Amino acid sequence: MLSGSAYLWIKAVHVIAIISWMAGLLYLPRLFVYHCTARPRSETSETFKIMERRLIKAIMTPAMVVAWTLGLVMAVDGGLFSQGWFHLKLACVAAMTAAHFFLARCKDAFAEDRNTRPEKFYRVINEVPTLLMIVIVIVVIVKPF
Repeated sequence: MLSGSAYLWIKAVHVIAIISWMAGLLYLPRLFVYHCTARPRSETSETFKIMERRLIKAIMTPAMVVAWTLGLVMAVDGGLFSQGWFHLKLACVAAMTAAHFFLARCKDAFAEDRNTRPEKFYRVINEVPTLLMIVIVIVVIVKPF
């Protein structure tokens, strides 16, 4: 069992990691929207490639790993796997992780100048993390079941 102080520090870092991860999940598709309008191999396109790569490698992926790791530590410590609301939260976090990896594949397509999706696709896909976040926050705060 974690001490009260340790638990609070873990929870604080977990929330910081979530905020960082969410920022990336919301920003990366927006970069893709603008990247769609850039001519392949242009200076603008090459700048977007650098921004997208750094966002995923330096911010999003480390934040996701920290969020998952500390979230699981708290879940095990708190015995949350037996609670129904936690199952829904976990499913939404798994979907968020799938979105992360999908966006990473999109980033690879842009990096290789082989993106075939239009701007509108990225505008729509940008809403997925937002919807998942809304469900997660409500489920964690309200604990409806």
